[in-house]
This record gives sequence, C-alpha cells and structure tokens, in this order.
Amino acid sequence: MDKENFKLKTKNKKARTGTLETRRGKLKTPFFMPIATKGAVKTLSIDDINQLDPGILLSNTYHLMLRPGEKEIQKLGGLHDLMKWDGPILTDSGGFQVFSLGKIRKIYEEGVEFSSHIDGRKFQMTPEDSIRIQKAIGSDIMMVLDECVELPAKKEYLEKSIELTTSWASKCKKYHQKKENGELLFGIVQGGLDKELRKKSAEDLVEIGFDGYAIGGLSVGESEEQMYKVLDYICDELPENKPRYLMGVGYPHQIVEAVKRGVDMFDCVIPTREARHGRLYLFTKKKLSLTKKNDKSFYTTINSKAAKFQFDLSPINPDSKFEMLRTYSKAYLRHLFTTDEPLAQRLATLNNLEFYLELMRRIRKTI
Repeated sequence: MDKENFKLKTKNKKARTGTLETRRGKLKTPFFMPIATKGAVKTLSIDDINQLDPGILLSNTYHLMLRPGEKEIQKLGGLHDLMKWDGPILTDSGGFQVFSLGKIRKIYEEGVEFSSHIDGRKFQMTPEDSIRIQKAIGSDIMMVLDECVELPAKKEYLEKSIELTTSWASKCKKYHQKKENGELLFGIVQGGLDKELRKKSAEDLVEIGFDGYAIGGLSVGESEEQMYKVLDYICDELPENKPRYLMGVGYPHQIVEAVKRGVDMFDCVIPTREARHGRLYLFTKKKLSLTKKNDKSFYTTINSKAAKFQFDLSPINPDSKFEMLRTYSKAYLRHLFTTDEPLAQRLATLNNLEFYLELMRRIRKTI
C-alpha cells in the first residue's frame, strides 16, 4: 500500500492527467469506468467491450455476494476468469446497495445487518467481510465499507456517520494489509453538503492513508452547483499524489466540470441506462472547453425512438469505430426500438460508451 501507484503527467490549473498503475496494467487518467454490475456490461459481449477498450470496468460487491456468491466466484476462478476480462476491475464495497436496496436491520460499530432484496435472506457485512469478498471476486481496486446517508440529514447524524465510516475504513485497511496481494484500496470521503464535515472526513482518511480517495454521497439529489461547490474545496483536502474518484457522476458536462476541479476517475450508469431507453449521446462540432463554465455545447442527445427518425437513413454515428453504427441508419434503430428488438439496446449502448470513452480521451488531450 506504500507503493506510489499514481504519477501525475500534466496539469492545467486544477485539471490533471496521469497514470494509475494496477496489478493488471496502467490506466491513463482521467478515465471513465463502464458499469458491469453483476459481471457484465448490460447488452454487451466481452468482444464488444474489448473493442471499446475502456481499460477498466466496475462491478458490484453487493450483487455478486448475493448471486452467484463469494464461494461460488472463488470456485469459478474469480470474476476476471468468469467474464473473460483481462483488465482491472474496481469493486465498490457494497455499502451503497446495502443501504439503498437491502432492508437494513441494524447499523453498529462492527458493521451492518441487512436482508437481501432478492429473497429476504439475512446477511451481516463487517468492514472485514467487505474486503474479504472483494478479494474473493478478484478486485484490483477495492473500496472501503462506508455508511451512505440519505440527504437531507441532520448534522448530528452526519457527524456520527463520519465517525463510523472512518472507523470502518481503518478496519478495512488493517484487514487488507494482512492479506494484501497487489490490490489497491480507496477511502471514501463523506459528509453530505457540510464543508466542515467533508473536510474532517478527508483529513481522517488521509491520516489513515489509502492508495486513492473517492468522493461519495454526491449526485444523490443535490443541485449541480451544490455538487461543484463541494468539489471546489474537497479536492484541495486530498493528496496531490493520489487519484481522486467521484462516485456515480455523471453527465458529460458534469465530468468536465469535475475534471476542472481535480477529479481523475468516474463511473456512472447514465450512458448504459439511457441507451436502453433509446437516448443517444453524440458530439457536436463545438470543441470541448476547460475554460467555459458548465459548457454543454460540445455534445447533444437524441431520442432515437422519436417519429422524426422514421425515414432518416443517415448513419447512427458516421464517426464510430463500429461498422454497425456507421452503416445502420437511424430509421433502422428506431424500428428496432419500436419493435422491442434487443439489438437496439446493444447498438445504443455501444454508441454511448464509445462517446464517454472518447470524451475522456478528448479531456486528456485538452489538459
């Protein structure tokens, strides 16, 4: 854990590029992680993913511990072997899903008791359990277990929550150090929209020491301006020589704004989820800018189910690396969506993930 895995390359004010070294290869930052919640990016094959070349995927500890299960994944050789993905995988701790999907029974110093949202089975997850399961999955970047507080919340509750999250983070690190096998471990800064509590959370985690630091508890209903305000100060509280990961964000312009404030890593369901509902992300002819405030002019979205595309024979995306997107028309894509053909979701998902990965490439080039 003491090894320097992150190297800064260039800086443009607070925005920066660099490389993050994992046990399964180096990643150019800033980068975006497609979501492979249960060990698959919805609608895509591993060949599709390899052609997209994201470098890294994100999977979900909570879902994988329920199905197929920790022991089953180990018996099958780990998640990488199971899904035939050679690159690094980041796993979240399962905390967010435990608090949002599972029926919480008890939160206490040792961990959390909850019931599965699938079949009601009772589970206990301690910080040590979370790390053990992530190691069993084969995670390359693991996240500490944290309490995800629903906002708005009273300051007294947030204070107690931060104390608990810090305690859990320390336990995660101690367990990880005993059984370290080249994985990276990230702490998660919480504190809602309270500047004082956010700074305390960051300070406590930096004192414990992690390979990287995630900013959690944002993009959960607060305004864009509130989120940017937190990012304005919290990145300054985190070490310059460690990667910063903004969890669950976001729309393309939000990613640009976060990069401008010093964030290096992103994940979000937006490109894949919206693809399955027919919304496509496309670049306009406007150049991406790191100087314009909250600029959205460099991209647009279209509803591919709209009637105006019924006779539109122009390609879905003439600039795509995928022949299907260069040759199939918008009219054909609309037809596929209106007739509920699964190919529609695959084409839209390929388009949107290609857009997000190209967005990160353009951001790195602009910095």
